[in-house]
Amino acid sequence: MALFIDTFVNKIDRKGRVSVPAPFRAALAAQPFQGIVALPSFRFKAVQCAGMDWMEGIKARLTSNADLFSDEHDDLTMALFSSAKQLAFDGEGRIQLPEDLAKEANITELAAFVGRGEHFEIWEPQALERYKAEARKRALEKGRTLRSARNEGQP
Repeated sequence: MALFIDTFVNKIDRKGRVSVPAPFRAALAAQPFQGIVALPSFRFKAVQCAGMDWMEGIKARLTSNADLFSDEHDDLTMALFSSAKQLAFDGEGRIQLPEDLAKEANITELAAFVGRGEHFEIWEPQALERYKAEARKRALEKGRTLRSARNEGQP
């Protein structure tokens, strides 16, 4: 699975095309589909993006965690898969950002691509900067940490 880190801001051209950052494209190079999968974020005014393997992972988690034909399964598959779009890279590494996704995230002239580990998001740049500042403040105030990864047999 690809790993997405860093933040990049790119201009959207008059045709609605935007260049996906080269490190993100490189992380996706081994994927059979040369492009991204994009869908509206559930939590933010942003577009969530990744490779097709990420969507396959979501499908696998749904299959193992929600009963087929249950309300939970039906709600999640409708919310996730019906809104997802496959966006192919053109010869210059750009995607055509669909108008509905751009509108959902209030993206107009500039798009901020932010790595989130196994996926990345596209934000309106000022909204991203506000969110990053708030997230850092919350993490510091609440003392957010990660557990140390220890090898088996080590103290």
